[in-house]
Amino acid sequence: MSEALKIPSKEAKEWLERETGSIFIPVHEKAQKLIEEMKRTLEKITDVCGMLLENSRKEIEKRNMKTYGRARALNKLARLFLERIRKIEVPGKVSYDILHDFVQETRKAFVVTEVDIRNWFPRISPFFIMDRRKFLGVFEKAKESLKGLQTFLVKEYVKTKTLEETFHLIDKLLTLEGQMANFEAKKKKTETERALIEKKMTELKQEITDLKNRESLAQLNQISMEIEKLRKEVKHNMRHLRKPFIKFQSRVFRKGGLTPDELEKLNHYIESPFDAFAAEEAGYPMLKQILKKLDDSMSGEKLKLKHDRKRKAEQAISRVLDKNSLDALHQKCCETTVRKKQLSTSAETAKTQRNILRLQEELKELERKKKRGESEEKAIERNLKETLQKIYDQKKEIEKNVFDFMDERILIQLKVQ
Repeated sequence: MSEALKIPSKEAKEWLERETGSIFIPVHEKAQKLIEEMKRTLEKITDVCGMLLENSRKEIEKRNMKTYGRARALNKLARLFLERIRKIEVPGKVSYDILHDFVQETRKAFVVTEVDIRNWFPRISPFFIMDRRKFLGVFEKAKESLKGLQTFLVKEYVKTKTLEETFHLIDKLLTLEGQMANFEAKKKKTETERALIEKKMTELKQEITDLKNRESLAQLNQISMEIEKLRKEVKHNMRHLRKPFIKFQSRVFRKGGLTPDELEKLNHYIESPFDAFAAEEAGYPMLKQILKKLDDSMSGEKLKLKHDRKRKAEQAISRVLDKNSLDALHQKCCETTVRKKQLSTSAETAKTQRNILRLQEELKELERKKKRGESEEKAIERNLKETLQKIYDQKKEIEKNVFDFMDERILIQLKVQ
């Protein structure tokens, strides 16, 4: 088997035209000539239809009772013929498929016209005999022209159909290669943009880290961690009071027993024990007042609790009221809260936090841009794969068509591999 001829894709069409010109050009020129002849034939039909319209109109105007009805029928028929012929679009460019569609469209119009002629011309007889003969003469010649065009299409042009399709395939291949180059350029651009975004994001993250490591913020973070530990400690110390507090709250809503300030404080202790406790004055008087009234309510059996839960609550109340067990914890909570407030409201901390927030917003915007860029990259990758597959499919089909038509093996060399 001989080695395949290697042809660059951009030179394939020129090579194929050169190799097949002696076959394709004469056939294509003949097709163009037959189309031009068919166009002139259709124009003649249009002219003769115009003659039928004019002559029938003149006869209608005479109001001759013998010819009036037939003249109107011919006038209507001529208009119908004219509209039908004018709807036939004569192609400007010629290809096998275009010519095939034109032949089919024209044939359908002629078939319907023949039916109308058979049905109506006998009814118009014996009047307008010369006009009808002239129309029939032109129409018969048109049918012969169409028959010659159809014969040429079936016997001669069909032989070059594969070749013609191959020219179109080469054009599509070159277009696809152009699209491929555009997609690759877009891919490179999005990759560069993503790299710049990622670099900027790294820089912003480092700036945020540096700001967070400044002494004022480091101290603030340390205090926040201390407060978090104190929150857990307060919650632990009041764990046996939570359920009684909730029951007591429900009873107070129904029957009273606390002042408005005490009720508000009770709600605060239920929602956020640490914040309520840290906000107390020295000796946490509001908590003690609430606990005394709670203890009275439990002792008087006004507040019903399970025995074990009641016992644990009474022990917790006793430790607070009798032993001041929360004094040290309260002092820590108050001092730590004050320190946090002082640091949070300092000018240096406020400025640093503003800068961090600004940088975090910039970082979020860059993250959104990165996601959009990644989505665009994925879309470009899909387009690249799809286009590359189409290119290989076109390449194979071109090589196959050339072998089928010329019995010669060629290998199209693509811009992309």
